[in-house]
Amino acid sequence: MHSGVLILVWVTAVVALQALSGRVLASAVLVCALAAAFLAPARAKRLVKRVRFLVIAIAVFFIGFTPGEALLIDWPGVSPSREGVVFAAQHAGRLLGVVFCVAILLERLSVNRLVTGLYALLRPFELVGLPARGLAVRLLLVMHYVESASPRGWREWLEDDDDPEVQAIRLGRERLGMREAGVALAGIAALVVLGFAQ
Repeated sequence: MHSGVLILVWVTAVVALQALSGRVLASAVLVCALAAAFLAPARAKRLVKRVRFLVIAIAVFFIGFTPGEALLIDWPGVSPSREGVVFAAQHAGRLLGVVFCVAILLERLSVNRLVTGLYALLRPFELVGLPARGLAVRLLLVMHYVESASPRGWREWLEDDDDPEVQAIRLGRERLGMREAGVALAGIAALVVLGFAQ
């Protein structure tokens, strides 16, 4: 599938997660977790490990500081509120759902395809002056140096020398078939509906 369409589907899923709540949100996060466990288990585990302290901070913040009805009626002074527990579960669930979606996207797309897809999505905005090609090239350079096995110091980046490791940057172009166009239109329509529903 076209990389830009995959990114658009990912954006739609992330936006939809922010609009869901209650059992529907719990079901959606469970589906995302199962999909990540099947499609990108190692990456999903690594990303969840990286955000674990953020999840704990969200839980502590909402459970400890949200006023409302006490869960422990006999100890209202030390009891977390029912609303705080619900808010903590919702926000932690949304974060984990996004992390699972990111893991799947990064597993499906290489760096070059990711940048190519972003360029394809941003290209129509060149008509209003957005430098889509320049943004895509900068993003590709950043991701190249982030993933580099031996990152250079910033002073070394400023030196004007011929680096044999530097290669020509090429932005690929993928064909957009009828199926991908239909999925893209459905994703755009879903984003519009979710935007009006907020």
